[in-house]
Amino acid sequence: MKFPGSHILSIDQFERGDVERLFEVADRMRPYAHRQRITRVLEGAILGSMFFEPSTRTRISFGSAFNLLGGEVRETTGFETTAIAKGESLFDTARVLSGYSDVIAMRHPEEGSVREFAQGSRVPVINGGDGSNEHPTQALLDLYTIRSELMSRGRGLDGLRIAMVGDLRYGRTVHSLSRLLLLYQPVHVHLVAPPELRMPAEITEALRSAGHEVIETEALEQGIAGVDIVYSTRIQEERFASREEADLYRGRLRLNQSVYTANCEPNTVIMHPLPRDSRAGAQELDVDLNDNPNLAIFRQSDNGVLVRMALFALILDVADQVDTHARDVNWFTERRF
Repeated sequence: MKFPGSHILSIDQFERGDVERLFEVADRMRPYAHRQRITRVLEGAILGSMFFEPSTRTRISFGSAFNLLGGEVRETTGFETTAIAKGESLFDTARVLSGYSDVIAMRHPEEGSVREFAQGSRVPVINGGDGSNEHPTQALLDLYTIRSELMSRGRGLDGLRIAMVGDLRYGRTVHSLSRLLLLYQPVHVHLVAPPELRMPAEITEALRSAGHEVIETEALEQGIAGVDIVYSTRIQEERFASREEADLYRGRLRLNQSVYTANCEPNTVIMHPLPRDSRAGAQELDVDLNDNPNLAIFRQSDNGVLVRMALFALILDVADQVDTHARDVNWFTERRF
């Protein structure tokens, strides 16, 4: 893939070399993300941030990543604040807003909507999630986190053993991550979900066709045994017909410290794209895991800034100029990472 000027709409765009290039740039962004250095390589550039679904981490980390490269952010949140509420098409909206921006990050509740928007855009568009379809930047930061966690144990991505747990039917993060894992060999995948929330068949078949071992089960204890990574997801309530329907599955695959100790290997890494549902009866990741050193969910969310900084630098073709526009920070910056 040629990064400069490209839309980022799907994981299917990436080859293994593209991922390695992205991760190499993300590694170099660490001093800037950690506020040890400042760069102004994107000074004067504008990110159009368009989020038509609720978002905390994705929206703010996109904006933070762009700011840390020296650019500015213009945000739109919700349909009611845009001309779409007046009947304007995605194409027309894209033509207009791409005139005000150098790159656009977009989230939309309908599958395929970001691709439709990109067809009208005059600048690169990055998919921040389109319905239950894909979330490519989340998959990239997830794999970057897996790589980082395994590297600290002297391991690589080939031979990965991973359990994906929860709402695999509607969870776009696991859809994109599964597609990304097609680039590595051999991968052992445990898919843990109720029958009604199983991974879509086309994704399961793609994994098997690529030579990966895929085991599907409803049993949490069986599914999380013998893996390197447990990747838990929440019930995607917003994709169900009603909250009552979503409640049928909430809390059924709850991981806590006692379940972890009884079934997981000692160094099994726990991941979650967040938010984890902390309401009573849900808690797919119990708070009693907070002191577990293998809980990587906050390292995972931090990595979102690194990966999105790298994407912006590659798409806008400044990856090799970042350090030449840098200086030390002039404020107190002690942080615990």
